[in-house]
Amino acid sequence: MTLNPVLRIDTQMIESIEAHDSRISKTEARQRCRDALGQVGIPSPDERLKSYPHQFSGGMRQRVVIAIALLNKPDLIIADEPTSALDVTIQGQILFEAQKLCRETGTAMIWITRDLAVVAGLADKICVMYAGRIVEQGRLDDVLDHPVHPYTRGLLGSVPGHNTRGHRLFQIPGMAPSLLNLPQGCAFQARCPRADETCHEPPEIQEAIPGRHIRCFHPHLEAPS
Repeated sequence: MTLNPVLRIDTQMIESIEAHDSRISKTEARQRCRDALGQVGIPSPDERLKSYPHQFSGGMRQRVVIAIALLNKPDLIIADEPTSALDVTIQGQILFEAQKLCRETGTAMIWITRDLAVVAGLADKICVMYAGRIVEQGRLDDVLDHPVHPYTRGLLGSVPGHNTRGHRLFQIPGMAPSLLNLPQGCAFQARCPRADETCHEPPEIQEAIPGRHIRCFHPHLEAPS
């Protein structure tokens, strides 16, 4: 979600509440907004409710968005790249607040990101996606320490910290296919070193090993070295 630059923060937050509960009074709605801003660590919430988005820093705007997401006490929040435009310090603050609020409110969160460092410090379970579909799913440590799908292996192998000093950075050959023109069978087959004629059929996702779901005919099931 994005903030409307020409509307005050209180207007936008109260609208979010009224969209779900038209019977609530303005006084009660404002109090809920004030409490939500305090929850995400914004000081002087009464004054900040009267501010416009441009009067907040990037990190503060992200906190306001999180506060709006929590206003109606959802069971689940889907956060799509919420820290992508922030520096590392602000990113860490947002991650801390998100985890804290999930613990306090019981809300579950699906965090969509390309930043593996964020994933490593945030998630309990992880789903790796390729061409719009989940190709590997499991507990965070299991997937990061012993990736099973060839794409997951290539993805983790391209991270500088996973490479031996002095060796070239690993690259997955080729390019991801267009979602408008996906190949028949496995979408990763043209880039996969394990692909064969079997991969011309679309693989189903299945539990290849306990707790790990894979969409692949030739996963790396050998014991990790």
